Amino acid sequence: GVGDDGAVLEPTPGLHQVSVIDTMVEGVHFPDDTFPEDIGFRAVSVAASDLAAMGARPVGMTVALTLPEADELWLNAFSQGLADAVSTYQLPLVGGDTTRGPLTITVQVLGALPMDRALLRGGAGVGDQVYVSGTLGDAAGALAFLSGEWQPVADHAEYLLDRFNRPLARLELGRQLLGQATAAIDISDGLLADAGHIAAASGVKLSIDPALLPLSPALASHPADDQPRLWALSGGDDYELCFCLPAGVVPPAGCTLIGAVEAGAGVDCGPDIDIAPGYQHF
Repeated sequence: GVGDDGAVLEPTPGLHQVSVIDTMVEGVHFPDDTFPEDIGFRAVSVAASDLAAMGARPVGMTVALTLPEADELWLNAFSQGLADAVSTYQLPLVGGDTTRGPLTITVQVLGALPMDRALLRGGAGVGDQVYVSGTLGDAAGALAFLSGEWQPVADHAEYLLDRFNRPLARLELGRQLLGQATAAIDISDGLLADAGHIAAASGVKLSIDPALLPLSPALASHPADDQPRLWALSGGDDYELCFCLPAGVVPPAGCTLIGAVEAGAGVDCGPDIDIAPGYQHF
C-alpha cells in the first residue's frame, strides 16, 4: 500500500509480470481546460489499455504527478478521477510521487500474464483476419468539436466528449483473446499507425477496407461523408483493440472485421486514401 518508500509486491506463482508506463502532458495529450477528474481517470485508462493489448490482468499502479502549484480543489477532483479508475479496473494505487512543474501525469501499471501466453504485435500470418473493437474516430471527433471545427447536436457532442475524456481500456477483451489472437495492439496513435506496428512486427501487410470501419452514430452525423472514416483511420486516443485472428475463428462480441493479413509490408487502405498515418510523438 501507499505510505512507505516502496511498494512490496509478491509475484503470483506461474504468472509473468507485465509493466507499462504512460505520460500525459497538459496541452499535448489533453486540452488545458479539461476537468481534473477526467484527467485522473483518463491517465489510468491510457496506461491500462496497454495491459489490455497484452491480455494482462491488472495488479497495481503508481502515479507521478507534476503540478505548477498545490491546488486543493484541483487535487481533490483529480483524486476522485483516480478513485473512479481504481474501482472500474480493480487496479489499486500502491505508490507514487509529486513534484512542481508543468502539469504532467505519469502512470505505471503492473499486470499479470500466464507464463505461456501473451498478446504481442508480432505473430500475424497471411490469411488471418483483422478486427477492431468498439467504434473508431470518436476521440478525433471530440477534439474537432472542442476546437470549433464542427458543431454536433448536444447528445452527440456529449457522447464524443465522454469517449475522449473517459475512454475504457478493453481489459476483459484482451484476456478473451489470449490463446486466440495472433497479434494485437491498442489504438492510441490512430488505426493506420498502430496497425502499421503489427504489420512491421509480423513482417506482413494489413489490408483494411475503410468502408468496414465501425462508426458511432455521433461521429457518423458529421455532414461531410468522408470525414468520419478519415478520423477513424488516423485519429488517435480511441483505446480500442486492433487484433488478428486465424480465418474461421469467431471474434468476441462487439468486434468488427475490417480486413485481412496479406503478404507484403505496411497497411493498405486502397488507392483513394492518402492521409497522415496518425499521431507522431516527435
